[in-house]
Amino acid sequence: MAKKVAYSAILVALAMIFSYVEVLIPFHFGIPGIKLGLANLVVVIALYLLKPSQAFSISVVRIVLVAFLFGSMPSMIYSLAGGVLSFTVMLLLKKSKGFSMMGISIAGGVSHNVGQLLVAAIVVENMSVFYYMPVLLVAGLITGMLIGIVAKKVCRHLRVAID
Repeated sequence: MAKKVAYSAILVALAMIFSYVEVLIPFHFGIPGIKLGLANLVVVIALYLLKPSQAFSISVVRIVLVAFLFGSMPSMIYSLAGGVLSFTVMLLLKKSKGFSMMGISIAGGVSHNVGQLLVAAIVVENMSVFYYMPVLLVAGLITGMLIGIVAKKVCRHLRVAID
């Protein structure tokens, strides 16, 4: 039990560091919601290293802590919506055994953006936010692909069974 808690704490800390580093990287396209999603690398890897409940906890704890340290309550709500939807989609695809790690990561990146857009539409009470959908889908596809490539290399280096 202590070993699992220690692994989880290390992965939460690593995800928080990646979130902070991402804030420091000048990666702005002038469109709200586009980020590299470096912390999601940890979540994807956790899906393959740990039980789903542990990986989910890492994702949620990281989002809450990062929002308290570097963000705000609205940023936490958007991130939680995206994170929970993304995690759920990735877990279902992984359990189906029909998708590669990269495919799962891409689906996670895309669904994260969809979750945030859904919350944005509710918050602003206007469906016009969905005009961002094509751009955010492409961004989720690209960042999900990059995260998937790195996650696969890390898991191979750690000799974790993938796909």
